[in-house]
Amino acid sequence: MEPQKENFDWSEKTVLIAEDVDDNYLFLKTFLRKTKIKVLWAKDGMEAIEKCKNDENIDLILMDIRMPFIDGYEATRKIKEFRPNLPIIAQTAYALNSDYQKVYDAGCDDYITKPILGKILFQKMSRFLEKKVE
Repeated sequence: MEPQKENFDWSEKTVLIAEDVDDNYLFLKTFLRKTKIKVLWAKDGMEAIEKCKNDENIDLILMDIRMPFIDGYEATRKIKEFRPNLPIIAQTAYALNSDYQKVYDAGCDDYITKPILGKILFQKMSRFLEKKVE
């Protein structure tokens, strides 16, 4: 079995963290620091939509589902209307099968449950950020 790659260099990538809880954002930002990825923050779904409209350099979104004003489901639907190929990973504290289906129905490409485990987050992000060279 091949060893898991632990070091990621995403210095040329940008992630938007859509998260209304300051501590959750700071945790993710600190955790992602070792990958050298540029981190942007949206505190609600409306701000996430605006940032995606105004910044074409965003490569991936970590989208909290429960946010004020516009939730993660609606924000994802709106973002996918004008950036259909932008990968969105939903962050959810709810682990019911029906919740997962709602995440995919909204247009998310993947999901991760809270509390977030770093190794799983990196694996999921690498699927979208690392180009496979065959």
